[in-house]
Amino acid sequence: MKRIAALVGGLILLLPSAAPGAQPSSLRFEVTIAPALVSSPQSGRLFVVMSPKSQPEPRLTIGETGLDASPVFARDIRNFGQGVTGTIDETCAAFPIDSLAHLPAGDYYVQALFDSNIDLKSLNAPGNLYSPPQRVHLDPARGAAVKIELTQKVPDEQLPPDTEYVKYVRIQSALLSKFHGRPMYLRAGVILPTGFTADQNRQYPLRVHIGGYGDRFTGVRQMMREGSSFRTTWLADGRPRMVLLYLDGDGPYGDCYQVNSDNNGPYGDAITQELIPYVEQKFHCVGQPWARVLDGGSTGGWVSLALQIFYPDFFNGTWSGFPDGVDFRAFQLINIYEDGNAYVNKHGFERPSARDLNGDVRFTIRHECQMENVMGLGDIYTMSGEQWGAWNATYGPRGADGRPAPLWDPKTGKINHELAEHWKKYDLRMVLEQNWKTLGPKLRGKLTIWVGEADDYFLNNAVHLLDAFLSKANPPYEGKIIYGAGKGHGWMAFTEREMMDQMAAAIEKARK
Repeated sequence: MKRIAALVGGLILLLPSAAPGAQPSSLRFEVTIAPALVSSPQSGRLFVVMSPKSQPEPRLTIGETGLDASPVFARDIRNFGQGVTGTIDETCAAFPIDSLAHLPAGDYYVQALFDSNIDLKSLNAPGNLYSPPQRVHLDPARGAAVKIELTQKVPDEQLPPDTEYVKYVRIQSALLSKFHGRPMYLRAGVILPTGFTADQNRQYPLRVHIGGYGDRFTGVRQMMREGSSFRTTWLADGRPRMVLLYLDGDGPYGDCYQVNSDNNGPYGDAITQELIPYVEQKFHCVGQPWARVLDGGSTGGWVSLALQIFYPDFFNGTWSGFPDGVDFRAFQLINIYEDGNAYVNKHGFERPSARDLNGDVRFTIRHECQMENVMGLGDIYTMSGEQWGAWNATYGPRGADGRPAPLWDPKTGKINHELAEHWKKYDLRMVLEQNWKTLGPKLRGKLTIWVGEADDYFLNNAVHLLDAFLSKANPPYEGKIIYGAGKGHGWMAFTEREMMDQMAAAIEKARK
């Protein structure tokens, strides 16, 4: 059936030219690539997302949760190139509604995105293609074929320019390149102390900082922006002088969690054997275990704690805030060893994933995983590059198809307890408890952990289980676990100045 498009006041109206009594075709989007935008066909995930407003661009809202999230629809497409049309229709994965056929009629800003980068899972990764937003009136009951052309490409990666205190590094990792069979790179941001340029003979301790989920190494710019409280503290007279290394939170399956894993590869070894030695040599660091400390919050809380545990002789202490699940008997609200279903609890109710400070449920695990199912290749959360997918890729084994094997069924939530056995090597409480005779003496006084008792993602439950072991561990761990009554996710137990002073004291004590 022939379609005509009329432009009225900047609004594209797609009207069917059907004969009286004819049944309209379903709503669909026909996506093509502009000439010369790509040199060869590519495979990846095609998205169409729509929003009632033009800013932020609709593509930048993909991954948001909530019933009011921008509707997004996606499918895999192979050999996508010139002369090929990718179609998004009622058969495609959908979020937060269950089908394009149920999209409320109205005016939307529509944008398409093609994600093909296999090294960095963020949707804004280099090489990904997208269209400009276009305002369209959509009504599934009337049907239409909306044509969208991908005309923009995310540019190739370039490191931001260095400044007096902020530097950037990018090195090829031999370990990761061997694992993946293609060149793989480690990226990092570096913050230098006051006086670094003036005194080239001085050597500095290294503070390894890990941000929240997916935080990129370019986060050093925000930390050191003019007028920031961190910058003021970092550059103040009398503050401890050290070099800060900011790790990169992106990888082939989303955040790589900076540890060795079956799917991501040997990130932990690459960080400790390649990146840190390179940075220490380049930026005049001491280069000894007593002069290396870790810190981070949320994802960074888990990573900093895991790196200290997995490399106990390499680091001299961690300051780990509101860490992701440190005991998989409380993986948020899931006991992966005993519960039968991730989405439904033993009482038959939907399991919450996030709450607010009043205790109201913000969204459920099923809801969040459905968003990730839409984002992931094969309509499965394990390939989404988002939180549940990245956990699964880090903690779980590789499946027969070469992709991360799902701990639970993406639709039903049924848990595969055989795969849960593989996860045990990343259950930090279990690792500590089973290896305390060896780890205890090496970790004495090195663990500082804090969490709010009203953590948005119920992470306080796992910290209590870890605390139950550490508080009775023999030999004593001589560390500190702090709880914030009524505090949610992101609560800080210390000011930046207090934490820097504690780090400096630990370094000085170990140096002696």
